[in-house]
Amino acid sequence: MVDRSEPTDKVLVVIPTYNEAENIEPIVTRLRAAVPDAHVLVADDNSPDGTGAIADRLHEAHPEHVHVLHRKGKQGLGAAYLAGFHWGLDRGYNVLVEHDADGSHQPEQLPAILAALEDADMVKGSRYVKGGSVVNWPASRLLISRGGSIWTRLCTGMDVKDITGGFNAFRASTLRTINLDEIASAGYCFQLDLAWRVDRAGLKIVEVPIQFIERERGESKMSKDIVTEALIRTTLWGVEYRAQQVAGAARRLADKVGKG
Repeated sequence: MVDRSEPTDKVLVVIPTYNEAENIEPIVTRLRAAVPDAHVLVADDNSPDGTGAIADRLHEAHPEHVHVLHRKGKQGLGAAYLAGFHWGLDRGYNVLVEHDADGSHQPEQLPAILAALEDADMVKGSRYVKGGSVVNWPASRLLISRGGSIWTRLCTGMDVKDITGGFNAFRASTLRTINLDEIASAGYCFQLDLAWRVDRAGLKIVEVPIQFIERERGESKMSKDIVTEALIRTTLWGVEYRAQQVAGAARRLADKVGKG
């Protein structure tokens, strides 16, 4: 069980990158201004556009606060975050944050997310609670995102409005509780998998409203394969969850009949 009395002062913001040369320096600069005490880990998947080299220069300029994890190649968002989480846990950080490199997540909103973690095990920056919003998305993309969250809630019973959101903060003990080594999900589905595991562990998820802004530079990593993976996995989790509900109800009924 997670102990919420543990400190939350040592924060690591993990930023996965692949071809984000135009975006990585501005986003790191904004993070350093918004949360000066936080450390940043750029997990770069050997970007051919030189993102890793830019991250190295940022480390040289801010060796105490900016770190770089060079990975062998493009292995997916989930794998990059898992590598970043393990890097941070091994070095004693007690809060780990997921943050996009492309500017869709606004660093200026991170202090509110960290504040909410004082009474939570996981905090999601939420586009779909009161006060949250999405800027510059086409209707089709918004429909996929909102529809995915609604479908996941129906399947799994989770009371989370923005299940697919990727601006998240975790206590270190939360990540240890959900056993990161068992996670195999890749891109879009990775966020669903994390929330599902936290919820199933009986831990507390809090949503904080954010404004999500579509990237202005670079190319989106979203694809049909990623969305399909999320749909399939969510449906399977839902089937498992509902089957357990039915089995539990059957046992309770059998116990009641037996006692009667």
